[in-house]
Amino acid sequence: MTEAEMLSEYRRTGDLELLGRLFEAYMPLLYGVCLKYFKEEDESKDAVMQIFEQLISKLKVHEVSNFKSWLYTLARNHCLMALRVSGKHEFVNIEDYGVEKPLFQHPDSDGETEDRLKSLERCMKKLPEEQRLAVDLFYLQKKCYKEVTDLTGFDINKVKSYIQNGKRNLRICMERSGGSE
Repeated sequence: MTEAEMLSEYRRTGDLELLGRLFEAYMPLLYGVCLKYFKEEDESKDAVMQIFEQLISKLKVHEVSNFKSWLYTLARNHCLMALRVSGKHEFVNIEDYGVEKPLFQHPDSDGETEDRLKSLERCMKKLPEEQRLAVDLFYLQKKCYKEVTDLTGFDINKVKSYIQNGKRNLRICMERSGGSE
C-alpha cells in the first residue's frame, strides 16, 4: 500500500493499526524535530506520542497530500506551542546575533560626551575620503541615499558600501582606546 492509499484507508476506516504503521516510519524524524526544540530526550519522546494522538483526529479532518511535510509542520507547531505554554522560551539578546549595535550610545557624563566627540572627530579624519563624505552626509547631515548620490556623484551601491564600511571603521576606531590610536 502506498502512503496516499494508507491515508485514504485510515480516513475511511479509522484503523489505528494502519495509522501506527504509517506513523512509525516517521518517528525518528519527529523525534529529531522535537529534540531540536526541547533539547531533552524524555520530553521529546513524550511529544512524539502526543503528536501521534493529534494525528488520530487531525487526519480525519484534513486532506493531506504530502504526509511527510505535513507531519513535520504539525510536529514543529506542536513543539512551539508546548514551549509557549510552558514558558520555556529562550530569550536572546538580538544584538548578539548579527544586528548592528548602535554606533553612538548616550554617555553617562558631560566629560565623557566631550571625549567621545573628540574621538569621533579624530576617527572621522582617519576614514578614506569617500567613506568620510558618505558618513558625514548620511548620518550628520541627515541626507538620504539618493541625496548623497546626487551630492557626491557616487553610484547608489557605492554610497551604501561607503556608509556601511565607514560606520564599521568608525566603530572599530572608537573602540580602540577611545579612538586615540
